[in-house]
Amino acid sequence: MSTDLSNAASNSASNAAMLEANYARALSAYPGQVIVDLKALRDNMRTLVARVSQDLQPGQNAPEVMGVVKADGYGHGLIPSALAALAGGATWLGTAQPYEALRLRAAGIDSSRCHILTWLTSAPTTRFADLITADIDISVGSVDSLDAVAVAARNLAKPARVHVKVDTGFGRNGFTPEGFSAALAKLKQYASEGVIEVIGQWSHLAVADSPDVPEFVDATDRQIQQFHEFTNRMSEAGLAPKIRHLANTAATLNRPEIRFELVRPGIGLYGYEPDPAMGDSQTYGLQPAMTLQAQLGTVKAVEEGHGISYGRTYLTPNNTSTAIVPLGYADGILRSASGFDMQGARHIDKPGGPVRVETNKGARILNVSGRVCMDQFIVDLKGDASELGVREGDTVTLFGPGRGVKFAEPTADDWAEAAGTISYEIMTGIGPRVPRLYRNAYEVLSSSDIAKLDAKSLI
Repeated sequence: MSTDLSNAASNSASNAAMLEANYARALSAYPGQVIVDLKALRDNMRTLVARVSQDLQPGQNAPEVMGVVKADGYGHGLIPSALAALAGGATWLGTAQPYEALRLRAAGIDSSRCHILTWLTSAPTTRFADLITADIDISVGSVDSLDAVAVAARNLAKPARVHVKVDTGFGRNGFTPEGFSAALAKLKQYASEGVIEVIGQWSHLAVADSPDVPEFVDATDRQIQQFHEFTNRMSEAGLAPKIRHLANTAATLNRPEIRFELVRPGIGLYGYEPDPAMGDSQTYGLQPAMTLQAQLGTVKAVEEGHGISYGRTYLTPNNTSTAIVPLGYADGILRSASGFDMQGARHIDKPGGPVRVETNKGARILNVSGRVCMDQFIVDLKGDASELGVREGDTVTLFGPGRGVKFAEPTADDWAEAAGTISYEIMTGIGPRVPRLYRNAYEVLSSSDIAKLDAKSLI
């Protein structure tokens, strides 16, 4: 027994040393890092799974939960996000791009572990045979794509698992009510031939994240009604779907009547609410998993009235110090998050994106001062750097988990407000040259799953 404990302690110490070395290496390789907490991802999925197990009707089974990991896991990393979602209880994974679905299978996430659905396909270019061979479910929303899937399945002598995408009012992919009769005829033909198996029916909601706008609530209700009408038409054609899925994060949280057999939370997995109108992440027991940090470049004293960055849109109001944050729009720091002041920008006062800076007087929120550049931006420290204890090489936080700028805990929502966009764009837009690092892998993942990750990315 003592030997086992000794070995465990030795392994723990060895892992800790390795993780520290990985972090030091990352800081020397690039002056900014994305840090993803795999425990937060896992726990967010657990929260979502628990949520859909509530408010069930008598005899109703809890729906399954898909972890949507498109867009490289919303910028968090495809494979790590997928593994954390599965650790939290997801039984499906979803990607927009087929190549990401194939990457999940190539990483060793096989069909015995979860289903994978992909949906952004093109009849002439998508490698449907590869998807079918890899046991990946395929969304079909046009007759052309349905025909192409059937050809691939026939050549393989293996039926394709398809989900019928219907357009209930979003105006994006999917069969319209007018064109659905032709689609049903094809679906019935191919199902009878045995080249396809109709697994699911699905659609996408346009404004379910705006519960405060009566017009949008009505629009969502109309989409739901249209979805039911599509289901009825499929059933009448003898193609009743085994699985229906309509609920995104917003509906997963607030619309129990449309959770059906499967829900598809996206942004919720990563710890954010779909829209601030719904409340913040804490409202739903979710925790943002991503932190974006950087190490300061040049810190220097400048005089009152000094122009900052292109266009002189920010002039220092007093003698002060400035610091370079060495991330710019080439890294995904949106130029629209630039900060202007009344004097420099001709009476336009626009706070830039927030940055948490640790000083010897406590944490402070400072803002992008002037225009964001390609590789960097500047912050006015609003004081003397030596008095504040701010030095070149200090680590600052652009955003992470927290309660917002009022508490000196900036989030992606705060950056979205500064840039006039949404948290999704803030996270997915971070460029590939910013390394992704992962915390808590050894707590969250099995040893076989840890082996699927780049060991040097674990901290």
